Amino acid sequence: MEMKGFGFVDMSSVFVIFLLCVWGCGFAVGKECTNSVDSWMQSHTLRFELLNSNNETLKNEVFSHYHLTPSDDAAWLNLLPRKILREEDEYEWSVMYRKMKHAGGGSEAPGGFLKEVSLHDVRLDPTSQHGKAQQTNLEYLLMLDSDSLLWSFRKTAGLATPGEPYDAKDSWEKPSSELRGHFVGHYLSASAMMWASTHNDTLKEKMSGIVSSLALCQNEIGSGYLSAFPTLEFDRLENITYVWAPYYTIHKILAGLLDQYTLAGSDQAFSMVKWMVEYFYKRIQNVISKYSIARHYMSLNEEAGGMNDILYKLYTITGDTKHLLLAHLFDKPCFLGLLAVKADDIAGYHTNTHIPVVIGAQKRYEVTGEPLYKEMGIFFMDIVNSSHTYATGGTSVSEFWSAPKRLATTLQTENEESCVTYNMLKVSRTLFRWTKEPAYADFYERALTNGVLGIQRGTEPGVMIYMLPLGSGQSKAISYHGWGSPFGHFWCCYGTGIESFSKLGDSIYFEEEGETPSLYIIQYISSSLDWKSGKVVLNQTVDNINPWDPYLRITLTFSPTKGTGKSSTLNLRMPIWTDSDGAKVALNGQSLHPSAPGSFLQIANKWSHGDTVTLQLPISLRTEAIKDDRAEYASVQAILYGPVLLAAHTSGDWDLRTKSTNSLSDWITPIPSSYNSYLVSFSQEYENSTFALANVNQTIELDNFPEAGTAASVHATFRLILDDLSTKVSKQQDAIGKSVMLELFDLPGQVLGHQGKEKNLVIADSSYSKDKKVFRLVPGLDGKTASTSLESESDKGCFVYSTEFEVNATLKLGCNTSNDGFNQAASFVMKSGISQYHPISFIAQGKDRNFLLQPLSSFMDEFYTPYLNVTTV
Repeated sequence: MEMKGFGFVDMSSVFVIFLLCVWGCGFAVGKECTNSVDSWMQSHTLRFELLNSNNETLKNEVFSHYHLTPSDDAAWLNLLPRKILREEDEYEWSVMYRKMKHAGGGSEAPGGFLKEVSLHDVRLDPTSQHGKAQQTNLEYLLMLDSDSLLWSFRKTAGLATPGEPYDAKDSWEKPSSELRGHFVGHYLSASAMMWASTHNDTLKEKMSGIVSSLALCQNEIGSGYLSAFPTLEFDRLENITYVWAPYYTIHKILAGLLDQYTLAGSDQAFSMVKWMVEYFYKRIQNVISKYSIARHYMSLNEEAGGMNDILYKLYTITGDTKHLLLAHLFDKPCFLGLLAVKADDIAGYHTNTHIPVVIGAQKRYEVTGEPLYKEMGIFFMDIVNSSHTYATGGTSVSEFWSAPKRLATTLQTENEESCVTYNMLKVSRTLFRWTKEPAYADFYERALTNGVLGIQRGTEPGVMIYMLPLGSGQSKAISYHGWGSPFGHFWCCYGTGIESFSKLGDSIYFEEEGETPSLYIIQYISSSLDWKSGKVVLNQTVDNINPWDPYLRITLTFSPTKGTGKSSTLNLRMPIWTDSDGAKVALNGQSLHPSAPGSFLQIANKWSHGDTVTLQLPISLRTEAIKDDRAEYASVQAILYGPVLLAAHTSGDWDLRTKSTNSLSDWITPIPSSYNSYLVSFSQEYENSTFALANVNQTIELDNFPEAGTAASVHATFRLILDDLSTKVSKQQDAIGKSVMLELFDLPGQVLGHQGKEKNLVIADSSYSKDKKVFRLVPGLDGKTASTSLESESDKGCFVYSTEFEVNATLKLGCNTSNDGFNQAASFVMKSGISQYHPISFIAQGKDRNFLLQPLSSFMDEFYTPYLNVTTV
């Protein structure tokens, strides 16, 4: 019986059902710290959908549960008695808290940190993966329309609103969105970073114009207030009425303006920041004076972004104690207290609400020297990395932390929010500057490589993802959010995304100034550095890695800016994933002794023009068990090549039964780069349509000819396996006249086979008769120059043909060569494979099936599985 109308279910109804399930089933692990409707309502996704729902009954019911949890010192008293301390120990806990908080006095800012190298002094190689990602992002920043970005700011200020707003249905910047303006703040930061990284004049003019327009809005309002929404949102916040995170947006605007000042020298932006902060200082002062400081914490009933962080940064510039005080008022003792007493109790907290609080706490330590805040940052990184992090370096499921070391059952579509990775990189970067510990740089490399570089859809400007799916058989294109669009979404992760790709050069180099300065190279990314302290220009060239030459090779070339450079020390990170055996280091051809993995190699020299340091680091495959201490999930493994996480091409299968787990080389083999010459796709044209021979749900059929990067492109690509293995081909047409098998791209070891005349083609494995798997490529039966036909070797004179020129038409073996229609149906255009092997590609061989592995970051719409269930037969 036909289910009419099933495909037209209102998605808002689906969301309501989901929301009720989450609420009714008690997204129970959710915790309340930054206080919201319920802790699960800290999810940006759920809030956006709820605020856009037409179900007023549901909204009223949810908002009626809005409640308070103070976040002042009293909150500390209730942090741990339920878990560690007995109730009668409350007094001792209070004393302990105060001792920790004030340990060491904390009256002076600490020193000895590594210094950040300015983005102005770093240039990425435009041909590198990082350089291409930066260029894609630059194109997006230039695509965006200034009037559309400014529309809601001008509307709020009562100014004329030329142009049209970005008001797509799912846009977080549309005029009805309570978070409108957040992306504009990110844009100010991203454009300042991108200008520092490229000195693109067009971008400089564009961002300066936006700053000037925002200044007009602020002047028109006249109080110092500046936002894309009116002050009514703060009235509601202070009245403990539901509203979607207004301070979150204010943080983005403040951060963007401050970046425009620090990176682009905009004094106008700096004046705007100070005036905005003065407005909010008075506003919070009024709340405290009228009610109490507890009421202020109550009014912070929403995610506030990194307000504490940006205010501490502002204080380091102004020295104004009002800015320091206001920063303190945005710290969150209810969460930081857990870290102060070193309790791994973050499960259930909204990740991207609380990581910025930690970043602010780190800045507090740098400003005030309070050692407690240093320890918080270190402990936080330790527990996240040891218990809550996936092999990508990312964390979170549906925007929350799950139970520690219970990650195997969290793998799904909504893993690893991009914003979260962006913020965890900030945490690790700061810890590295403090400690010079290579482990933090190793984490940064992993998260950047696997969790950031893959959130763009190739080189399409403005197409990014919100979440990175990590479940079995997932696709970046098919999840709750899927790929965003350049002008239609503006999620929080779009904001952090444009920042991430604007500052790819900010964590390659760090320096230690002094009489003999030191340079730390912690990321191996092709780039150049004008190292002013060392009075030298350094060029870093990183060769592309591949599995057939398992080494990372780096060449550093020095050019002093004046004569001979000054004496300095170079510190090269020896990654934890490499091996001392096979590592080579040389200065001007003279071998040096490499240091151990997980350390730094120091090279002291007075650099002259043409000095060269070469570094060769072995790369190997390894498996990592998922962070889950339950025995039944010990077989859930990720496979990495150096820092690169490999994912399997599969739409769901994840069981990999191997004969041996002693050596990975026994069951994982590299794919030679030459194999791309053997990849082909077969097409047929009829009227205005083009079809491809493809594997459609394990049946060989015609499908619409797909674009590269799509899931369908994988199923329409085959590898030619020549019957005569000694024959080599440099291009596909060289195979005409040769006998071949056609291996399915994503199913290594499985090929096309036939069952005899007028029977459907099948997918055949090694057990299938070889003579029914071999075809001879011959000139097309239709007589056209570019066409090819597939003749059966076992049934001479019989050819593969399509039964119809339409989607889902089956492919059979036929012999009616006297019929012109048959000859047309048996003729194909053989082109280079739509899909191609990535330079880092392997085959994992299992008893039941083999898997094609390639870097997770390289996938676009294709289905993949990052974790495999690896067992031994």
